[in-house]
This record gives sequence, C-alpha cells and structure tokens, in this order.
Amino acid sequence: MRLLFCGDIVGRPGRDVVLAQLPGLRKRLKLDFVIANGENAASGFGITEKICRQLFEVGVDVISGGNHSWDQREVMSYISGEPRLLRPQNFPTGTPGKGVGVFETRRGKKVLVVNVMGQLFMEDLNDPFACLAGVLAQYRLGASVDAVVVDYHAEATSEKMAAGHFVDGKVSLFVGTHTHVPTADNMILPGGTAYQSDAGMCGDYDSVIGMEKTVPIERFVKKVRGERLSVASGEGTLCGVFVETNDASGLAERVLPLRVGGRLSEALPD
Repeated sequence: MRLLFCGDIVGRPGRDVVLAQLPGLRKRLKLDFVIANGENAASGFGITEKICRQLFEVGVDVISGGNHSWDQREVMSYISGEPRLLRPQNFPTGTPGKGVGVFETRRGKKVLVVNVMGQLFMEDLNDPFACLAGVLAQYRLGASVDAVVVDYHAEATSEKMAAGHFVDGKVSLFVGTHTHVPTADNMILPGGTAYQSDAGMCGDYDSVIGMEKTVPIERFVKKVRGERLSVASGEGTLCGVFVETNDASGLAERVLPLRVGGRLSEALPD
C-alpha cells in the first residue's frame, strides 16, 4: 500500500499548495491513502467545515488535529458527525469527536489512523503512551487492519522518538507533527515501522513556522506580546512523508520525504 502523510496545513498558502498538488500526486505516486494534519488550516488557527470539504474533494482521506483543533468554534458540532476529521485521542472523555478511526481505501484495504498529542511543553492531556497502548491492543497490523498510521502531535523530538520506538512493529508509520519543520530522520525502525520526527508543514517557509515574520521577531526581541500572529502569504511548500508498506505484514518497506513547491528543495519519491 502507498500512503502519504501531509504535515500541518498552515493558512491559505498551505491550503492552496495542497489543493493544487495533491490530485497530481495521487496519480503520480499511485497513492492508496492520504492523511493531512489540518489544525492550522484556517488562518493558522483551527479548521472549518468548508476547508475540510475542500481537502476531502481533492483527495485527502483523513484530517488529523492537535492543540489548535478547537480554535474555530464551529468545528465543535461538525466533528461529531464527520469521522474523517480527528482530534487527539487523549483529550478527556466527553470531548467532541474521536482521535481514532478505521477507514477503507478504494481497493478495500483498511487503514487505522490514530491521532494523539504529546505532553512535554504541551497541554496536560491524558497519557499518550497509555492511550496508544490501549488503542493498538484492539487491532492487529496485517490482520484486522492493513495499515496503521500514528500522528503524534508534540513539541519535543525526544518524546516523539520514545513514542515511535514504543510502538515499533505495531504500526506502519509513526510521524510527528506540530513543529512545522521537516526533519531528516526518515527511517524504518528495527521492528518495521516507518518513522519521521516531524513531517514539516504545508505553508510558506519565508516565515516563522508559517506566520508573518515581524510579530514573532518582535516578541522574541521585546519579550512582550504585541499584535496577533498572521499567516505568511507567500508561495507554499507541501511537505509530507511517503510510505510504501508490505501487503502481507502492513509494515514499512520504504519511507521517503516529500517536498513540492515554494522555497524548500524539491523531494519526490521515485
């Protein structure tokens, strides 16, 4: 199976590059399934029903979330009726929506997607390691599901690495989100799980993690919070992680970075 995970979509530049590039990428790479983190898609803060529909129409199969999942209040009602829109599973019981789903590809293959949020330097949610263990105990890779993808939305690469090794051999792809910078550590772990600490973002890299540069610089220099952050408006880069899995085991056979458009050097799988 061929999977693509697109990093955090940040504002209009991120949406535009995904909308423009994804249909062609699905054909060129013969993708079976596409996941995108959308928690920054609406002007950098949250996501809306309209944006979700646009992403679904161009070939995104599932949208994951993170600490900005609730920034657009309308999503509180929408997420309860849209299983393709996830939020971190380790939010407290009673939070709208879900962080786990099993989805079927066009070829009839089953993909389990798990969205969790880390704890270091983040909101104090339920234990993500216990959350992952509980979810994965209910499914067997290569048997009840054909592929498993984990979006671990976290600040610290140490936590992401520990969590990746924690689930090695039980998932097809473990990928980090949230820091908006693509890491160069794409690899297959000893147990067969594809890993990358952060997929990067889909957005304008002439920025500070997707935001117009002036206000963040002022905050660092003057140590005071001034104007509200706004999304940088230049050409976006689509950053993601491509994985090819073994049809029998569901484990990874290839994992490669993907970068298209904008300022970063292009990287496309063969």
